[in-house]
Amino acid sequence: MYVHYAPPSSGVIVFLFGENFACLCIGFDYISVSVLGMDSQKEALQRIITTLANKNEELHNFMETLSHSLAGVQVNSPQAVSDLEEEFDMLFTVLVEVKESMINRIKQEGAKKTQELQHQLTQSGSALESAVELLEFANNALDIKDEDEFTKAAKQIKDRVTMAPAFRLTMKPKATDNMNHLMADFNQERQLLQNLKFLPVPRAPEIEVGDCLVLDNTVSIAWKMPVEDSKIDHYILEYRKTDHEGLPRIKDERCWEVVDNIKTTEYSLSGLKFDSKFMNFRVRACNKAAAGEYSDPVTLETRAFNFGFDSSSSHLNLKVEDRTVEWDPQGGKGLESKVKGKENKGRSGTPSPKRTSTTRSPAIRGGRDRFTGESYTVLGDTSMDCGQHYWEVKALKDCKSYSVGVSYRNLGKFDQLGKTNTTWCIHINNWLQASFAAKHNNKAKNLDGTVPDRIGVFCDLDSGQLSFYNAETKQLIHTFKAKFNQPVVPAFMVWCGGLSLSTGMQVPSAVKSFQKTENGLGGSNSSLNSMAQ
Repeated sequence: MYVHYAPPSSGVIVFLFGENFACLCIGFDYISVSVLGMDSQKEALQRIITTLANKNEELHNFMETLSHSLAGVQVNSPQAVSDLEEEFDMLFTVLVEVKESMINRIKQEGAKKTQELQHQLTQSGSALESAVELLEFANNALDIKDEDEFTKAAKQIKDRVTMAPAFRLTMKPKATDNMNHLMADFNQERQLLQNLKFLPVPRAPEIEVGDCLVLDNTVSIAWKMPVEDSKIDHYILEYRKTDHEGLPRIKDERCWEVVDNIKTTEYSLSGLKFDSKFMNFRVRACNKAAAGEYSDPVTLETRAFNFGFDSSSSHLNLKVEDRTVEWDPQGGKGLESKVKGKENKGRSGTPSPKRTSTTRSPAIRGGRDRFTGESYTVLGDTSMDCGQHYWEVKALKDCKSYSVGVSYRNLGKFDQLGKTNTTWCIHINNWLQASFAAKHNNKAKNLDGTVPDRIGVFCDLDSGQLSFYNAETKQLIHTFKAKFNQPVVPAFMVWCGGLSLSTGMQVPSAVKSFQKTENGLGGSNSSLNSMAQ
């Protein structure tokens, strides 16, 4: 049977088997069927199985997303009600407090006026009694016949009138009964309360995938708002590393990392280590009141070459830790097993300190023995068989001698880098007579210039090139041309010092550009080029 189909868009597959032409519709545009051999049938069926498996995984992830969202709704809905009730309770509390404050103000004002008017009323009453008494005394004085007594009484009346309280009192009330200045008009507040609405939440941004860029271990993300919103204050970008292509998975092992307070509609994450195949990104907009919904997430590819040192087969005088390897003259002492076999004494270009000739059982990892003798070597734990790869190496302080390059995995345990036709490296020697050379197949080419602090290694297995660069300036140091007939691994030699390793790096754009325009000719030497066996 033969199956032919167009790229999936409308979602229909027609799968016809044998003479009965049984049909199966699952996800492509169209199918043309003819009877071919078993191999073709298996190949077509395998493609369908792959499509079904991918669709099943996609549906499973989508169902997990729906379940997560459903659980979120069931949690967030009661929480939203609780938050709203809390806000109204706070509003009621404020209203009660304001009411009590205003009532107290009215009561205080009424008490003050009452006290002032009562005081005036009491004073007026006393003045009236005194005035009535004086009036009666004056009327009686009119009936006095004796002139001296009348004169005396008249004078007394005159003095009493002058000092009478009735003539000293202010006849204007100190307070009025008007309380209109303490009236409240809540029409405006009532209208505001009646117009209460939920917070204006910004709409979800839209990530512009075509404007996103992954280059030089920097990811630049750009987005836009579906409609212009002048009230947006800032954006929040979240990202997460993943090894799964497609939509982000709810149950991913890695957590979202957050970049807050972004004021523009683009952002660049630089200096990243690409130790995952992909990265997920999502953005949300925020105004002064609230954060909006997340954008639809996007997944960008961030593949890079990641490896570590293979400590299981490294020389016993090398101390391997995570991303560093250091010379350890005490390494391996105390082991009773002596290394047996022929040492390549005549091939050593590295000064040889007193070494411990010990060995151990063949390592499980990589299935090879440890390097021994004068081969102070450690290989990378990941091989390369195609594509372009890049990593960087930095010598630790006062490192006397080291080499950086690549090798086949079958490198002999006594072999030294650059001394065989299956190893390519540059060698730096700072011991006694300094040297800087490219080595392969026991041939060396002295290199000009100073040794950079960091060395970048670019391995292009497809075009058969191995190039070394100044990692800071991206200036080419040297290029080997070789036809690699086997997978290769990063290879290192260290004596009296140490190296630090940086992986998870994309091939720098400057290196790609140089390789494309110059084809690596600037640093190559025909005497060191090879057709590796």
